[in-house]
Amino acid sequence: MKPHRFLIVRLGSLGDVVHGIPTAAALRAHFPDARIDWLVDPRYVELLDRVRCLDARIGVDTRHVLSTLRTIRDLRGVRYHAVIDLQGLAKSAVLARAARGEITIGFPKAHLRESIARLWYSETPDPGSAAHVIHKNLALLEPLGVRQPRVEFPLDVSVTRAAEQVRSRAGARGFALINPGAAWPNKRWPPDRFGALAALVRERHGLGSVVLWGPGEQSLAQSVVAASHGSAELAPETTITDLCALARDAKLLVSGDTGPLHIGAAVGTPIVALFGPTWAERNGPWSAADVVVTRAGQCSCHYQRRCRTGKPCIEEITFAEVVGAVERRLG
Repeated sequence: MKPHRFLIVRLGSLGDVVHGIPTAAALRAHFPDARIDWLVDPRYVELLDRVRCLDARIGVDTRHVLSTLRTIRDLRGVRYHAVIDLQGLAKSAVLARAARGEITIGFPKAHLRESIARLWYSETPDPGSAAHVIHKNLALLEPLGVRQPRVEFPLDVSVTRAAEQVRSRAGARGFALINPGAAWPNKRWPPDRFGALAALVRERHGLGSVVLWGPGEQSLAQSVVAASHGSAELAPETTITDLCALARDAKLLVSGDTGPLHIGAAVGTPIVALFGPTWAERNGPWSAADVVVTRAGQCSCHYQRRCRTGKPCIEEITFAEVVGAVERRLG
């Protein structure tokens, strides 16, 4: 009998790809000899290269029709036993079905971001009362006989030049990471408060802060540094591999709901998470030791990129609340 062959479809975003890793780990634990591949946006292949339990990381940019069609042709040649769509969009569902696995697994209509995606699934196990997206994803493995698996992140985190540079400057005391950016404007806490927090963390805990930034966020990060009175410095330009290494070494990470937060949670960084338009119960850190400060209960624009009221609810999170959260997490 040939080993099982599985394809996971989760194209993006970075945090969502992180949340899918336990699904691949659970498949590997249950089917140790299986072939496990992952179809993903090319930007996140670098992250999946660090995931030990995968066999192939297949980048696909759906904006390029011809290359997408070639990728589909190659997927069909594998003859997958099951294709698992963790994304729940029409686009991801079409790709999953186009791979022509023996079964195509996805979420039932009530759990889909785009309900039309249900048309392309042959199996739709109900995740039931599972709150966190990690556990919702794992519930999709039930038709394959995988039940109540452990949540694991089999990531290889290597030392990088950027991480060595930060660690060398921080010295024996170590450092905190501050991540002020996010793709959604209403997930960003004000930079002046992040700067004041960096000053307080140095004063009380002796930790300098390193401010992360991604494409288009350098000026935002510099605003945090400027408001920190010398307690924070700008991170070097980082890759996803650098982020994994920096997060693993950090004594603390303070961030909104965005990719670096979820990378930190995956590698075990102590976290203080700030949530506005999204629910931490669904997207937040999963360690009971981590601390979440949220305004999701008062938000009127859940899972929308921009606030409808003009003032993002995350800005209502006070400096004192975040200080208290940091004290609890470091304590």
